[in-house]
Amino acid sequence: MTETLGHLGMALIFLAPAWLFIDEKRTAALFVAVGFWFGPVPDVDTYLSNWFPNQIHHHGIVHTLLAVVVMTAILGPVLGWLLKRVFGGTRWFSKKASQRATWMGVIAVGAALTSHLFADILSAPDISTRIEPLWPVVQGPIAYVDVLYYDSVWATIGLFVLGLLANAVFFAWRTQRGASMGSATES
Repeated sequence: MTETLGHLGMALIFLAPAWLFIDEKRTAALFVAVGFWFGPVPDVDTYLSNWFPNQIHHHGIVHTLLAVVVMTAILGPVLGWLLKRVFGGTRWFSKKASQRATWMGVIAVGAALTSHLFADILSAPDISTRIEPLWPVVQGPIAYVDVLYYDSVWATIGLFVLGLLANAVFFAWRTQRGASMGSATES
């Protein structure tokens, strides 16, 4: 799944449950809106391979859980700090979120990066190498679910639309739950 839009869509799918756990709707929207941009990040290896052709290749080390953990440990706290710095004290970042900003950044980055690996596992390695997500613990690729053609425009658009729909459903559920809770407390 090399198409950026597909990776953004898969990140939206992985981040959609945030609507269930984040205390304020605006904060949940901000979390998803900022986090999903990290979905395509592992494909940075396509650029790095130009500079380090003998060390880095597409679907190599950057497409491993080890790399996801390292990038999350570095980028997550930075994102949390930026969210708190830019949005702290505004209507978009609740007081509770400001207290948990570092963890919110870590979860957003980690979920989006992990979604990339999952999307690449779903796509058949028709024209690219298989990823080895468990390297260095497990050498070689793991089982693949041959569901998506690697460069399928329909799969790419479909994942993005599915990501948008997942967030819309969770938003609607959250909104209805909030409305029914409000009417229950008024009785």
